[in-house]
Amino acid sequence: MIKKTLGNSLAVSSMGLGCMGISEFYGPATPDDEALALFNKALELGIDFFDTADAYGPHTNEKLLAKLLKSNRQDIKLATKFGIVRKPGEYARTINNKPEYVREACEASLQRLGIDHIDLYYVHRVNAGQPIEDTMQALSDLVREGKIGHIGLCEVSADTLRKAHAVHPVTAVQTEYSLWTRDVEKDILPCCRELGIGFVAYSPLGRGYLTGTYNKETEFKEGDFRASLPRFTQENIAANKAVVDVIKKVASTNQCTSAQVALAWLLSKGNDIVPIPGTKRTNYLEQNCAASGLTLSSSDIEMLDKQTALIEIAGERYTAEGMKGLNA
Repeated sequence: MIKKTLGNSLAVSSMGLGCMGISEFYGPATPDDEALALFNKALELGIDFFDTADAYGPHTNEKLLAKLLKSNRQDIKLATKFGIVRKPGEYARTINNKPEYVREACEASLQRLGIDHIDLYYVHRVNAGQPIEDTMQALSDLVREGKIGHIGLCEVSADTLRKAHAVHPVTAVQTEYSLWTRDVEKDILPCCRELGIGFVAYSPLGRGYLTGTYNKETEFKEGDFRASLPRFTQENIAANKAVVDVIKKVASTNQCTSAQVALAWLLSKGNDIVPIPGTKRTNYLEQNCAASGLTLSSSDIEMLDKQTALIEIAGERYTAEGMKGLNA
């Protein structure tokens, strides 16, 4: 798998692995032995960019990755995040970006991960009431001390990104981006490119919807938070089928899966974009990695661009609780 460079400074595989769903949100947590087998398969396939957060579990996802890092640290670019504070078993969250909490959260993540250096440390969500300049100064101190290598921001506005970048270089912005979530193309992606900041696309498969495997009869397992998301109501699953149909058409032409088309489309959008699809299954991991070798024709890309842009997607990305901190 080829490498891409985020922010002209952090070289990572052109596709990363989102680790959140291994621990929660998409049904029961994956047993540790199965999760570690999946992680090792990702390394074998050329993925070296692993994405987690202290909020996943909470904390259990970082503890799981510690088992992988123990024997593979030199082969992995590890990204984790702070800022979303949750209690175990609860989706409700508060956002804490206070400078003293930045250090507290970083030290806790380092301990859970069993490492002394985080390659990329993100502000998971920005609290609009907390000056981003103060948060960035605290993060800059951690860079200077060698505890973190690079700073990232998630789901921020272009204005906030500019303010943050003026204090210390931001290496990457992580925001949802896919064929049914293209808001970033208006402001934040152009801002990243103006400032030389890399872009990490999470949920590049629309939480699985863009694979074409869901319909209005789909029943989600207990613990799968998609059952509560506006886009995954029976009505909206049916209403959004138009975007899946466009992807399927291109997949048929290229004799590949819809997931591979969705990922190849993102990869075609620039050398500064790194998608981080997550999965619990090795066969899906292998299919996703194969998308890095799929080159869509210019006519395919044009059709995907134009036809999906005309489709009005039904439903918000998150519940009201989950919308906290978006575009902050």
